[in-house]
Amino acid sequence: MNGLHVKRLRVALPGTGDVLQGIDLDVAPGEIVAVVGSSGAGKSVLARTLLGFTQEQSGASVAAAHFEVAGRDVTLAGRRVWRRMRGRDVALVLQDALQSLDPLRTIEAEVGEALALRRVPRALRRERVVQALTDAGLPEPDRLLARRAGELSGGMRQRALIASALVGGANILIADEPTTALDATVAVHVLDLLARIRDQGRAVLLISHDLAAVSRVADRVAVLEHGVVVETGPTSQVLSAPRHEATRTLLAATPRGPKSVPAQPAGRVLLSADGLGRAYRSVTALADVDLRIRAGEVVGVVGASGSGKTTLARLLVGAERPDAGTIALGTPAPRIRLVPQDPAGSFDPRWSVERILTASSAPSSPAPRALLGLVELDPGLLRRRPATLSGGQRQRVAIARALAASPDVLVCDEPVSALDVATQAGILELILSLPATTGTAVVFISHDLAVVRRVSDRVLVMSGGRVVEEGPTEAVFAAARHPFTRELIAAASTAPRE
Repeated sequence: MNGLHVKRLRVALPGTGDVLQGIDLDVAPGEIVAVVGSSGAGKSVLARTLLGFTQEQSGASVAAAHFEVAGRDVTLAGRRVWRRMRGRDVALVLQDALQSLDPLRTIEAEVGEALALRRVPRALRRERVVQALTDAGLPEPDRLLARRAGELSGGMRQRALIASALVGGANILIADEPTTALDATVAVHVLDLLARIRDQGRAVLLISHDLAAVSRVADRVAVLEHGVVVETGPTSQVLSAPRHEATRTLLAATPRGPKSVPAQPAGRVLLSADGLGRAYRSVTALADVDLRIRAGEVVGVVGASGSGKTTLARLLVGAERPDAGTIALGTPAPRIRLVPQDPAGSFDPRWSVERILTASSAPSSPAPRALLGLVELDPGLLRRRPATLSGGQRQRVAIARALAASPDVLVCDEPVSALDVATQAGILELILSLPATTGTAVVFISHDLAVVRRVSDRVLVMSGGRVVEEGPTEAVFAAARHPFTRELIAAASTAPRE
């Protein structure tokens, strides 16, 4: 069978020890198998090992009783064999789209790289790149060919990565959190795309912390905990009648319903934005946006990928200046901190976690060890560097760094997008506690409507760089006025696959 077949896979990494322990995994052509688990459970290491990347890491140890990819025994395969197979036989959609695309290359060159290495003629290559971009849900793909990663939104970059995995026609697709940066409408499109790939007879391994996505498309699911598969079976069976505590914890932590903490009385205005506008070349990112942030409130911002959410965040923290409009700070001037969408790109890779936190601390801040405790990280990570952390661990370090400054306004740009639902629940509870305990105002930007509903008092819905709807969160969810808001809510509540 030209699928993926692994028996008793063990992986140990230098400085970390055993990461995967005795993994058995089979993905047949024509099926989607999902791997779920908490942050740091080993999901991304598993993905990289199945493509031979871990084997190339200095000091890593990889062993298996049986390791077959696309009909080839790769138990002892060397670097040359793996390089020939990647893109042609097995392809990967990486978790971190913001770091995985070369900022100096055009999207055409990036997506078409696998075809160029196989010496596909340029004219045919362009045609297949455009088709792959279309399949990945990117509108007007012809206009994107000459653009670079820095000119795309986070969600658009994620879809370009998916296109680069699709373009080579690999029979096995490994998707590591493929919908992390996507709004509900685009996420549904990508999940349906994975289902079509499965129905074409390809094998798909979906690694995800999004149980709604898993329930929609996966045929079988494996639950990973501390490097061990603790439960496996048909998706409907595992998610409806879980046997292991780790599975039950993930299901119980899935965000549902409205905010459980009463809204705080409106405090003083900390930040005012009036008529904000921002353009990049000929592309309008923001147009005529007004916003008031008061002490002790949580303001949610939702919208499609490319709607201007991240641009708004960067303007609010002063990382960019608006082309139009003004931003005014209250008196005394509040401390404003950002939790970025791209944690890895915001860290000095040479610094330890402890140094990262210490450099951002205010005189009254908790010690680095206590800050890690707030975001549910082991103090043993203090000596580690960002590159040795999982995506979810880096996300939590970024949150701890922002909290170290004791901010009056915390601007969170997709702060839980890389976290499993159990860890996510703890972080959301922490964010919910800030207005009551410290008076901190939170601007919570997310593509996940269930999360925004869970934490926010007010919500702004953005589309095409404009705020198309605004109001108390429950009022907007109960009776959305704008068609785009209704579309987002409908996509987020789409019934899972039977």
